[in-house]
Amino acid sequence: MSSESEGVYDRVSRYQIDQLSGYWLTAAGYFAIALFALIVLLLVYESLPVLSEFSLVNMLTSANWDPQQNQFGFLPAIVGTVYVAVLAMAMGVPIALLAAIYIAEYATGRLKTVVASFVDVLAAIPSVIFGLVALIVVVPFVGSYVAPVFGASSAGVGIFTVSVVMAIVVTPFMISLTVESLEALPDELRESSLGVGATKFETIRHVLLRAAGPGIFSAILLGFGRVFGATIVPALLVGGQTQIPDSIFATGQTLPSLIVSDFGELMSLPLTQSALIFVGLMLVIVVWLFNLGAMLLRRRLTRRWQY
Repeated sequence: MSSESEGVYDRVSRYQIDQLSGYWLTAAGYFAIALFALIVLLLVYESLPVLSEFSLVNMLTSANWDPQQNQFGFLPAIVGTVYVAVLAMAMGVPIALLAAIYIAEYATGRLKTVVASFVDVLAAIPSVIFGLVALIVVVPFVGSYVAPVFGASSAGVGIFTVSVVMAIVVTPFMISLTVESLEALPDELRESSLGVGATKFETIRHVLLRAAGPGIFSAILLGFGRVFGATIVPALLVGGQTQIPDSIFATGQTLPSLIVSDFGELMSLPLTQSALIFVGLMLVIVVWLFNLGAMLLRRRLTRRWQY
């Protein structure tokens, strides 16, 4: 076979491989969409019994949760979930932002490598480990020292404790995404700002954070979604009381922990099972909306904050 024929054969083979790879990637994308749709449809189907028996508005606004009496009020779990998510993000976002700025713009050499690697390790630790450590350390500390400072009586478990631990869980995740956004910026932005007399802090504040804003906001929204759907930490630390919390130190319930605490023992009750599956449907929809919102916000800010 001549060299020219071999060249033609190689080009045809590469084209076929490239075409086949495209088919596989397309199939994988459609499979992911189909799997998500299948999960949602299954949850909707299993939720139909409780939705056909009770008003959706009534279930979302009622504070009465008593499956034995067919009372399915999700309001306490919804309020507890929102409290935990808002408090956790209020504590975690400033720490994540400051840590990411330090890693991306101030740390250098081996120190940067060490700090970044520890953040990655923290992000990879299973959340159940954080929950177990919190039971040993955070719960006694909150009950004995933090709650009394605010004039509250607490055994240590409750909304505040879950929020603190979830802030620790989600902060490394947000740090990693924020660092990636800052390091992806071209060096010309830094050099141009410094070249006109701006200090490093002014460059970070007015130039880099603005340019990396889409990625940072996406990290925050994705972190919020992750806190909203957290299961094991709230199940261990929230207290398991289906009541509207009257303070941040009160015990309560979240939507994921409601499923964990009640699903096993109440599976024999069809309506209760359907109600808990409906909780799962709400979680899927809310987390999907957060992810979709993060993507849309990133695109909009990218167009608005072009550099």
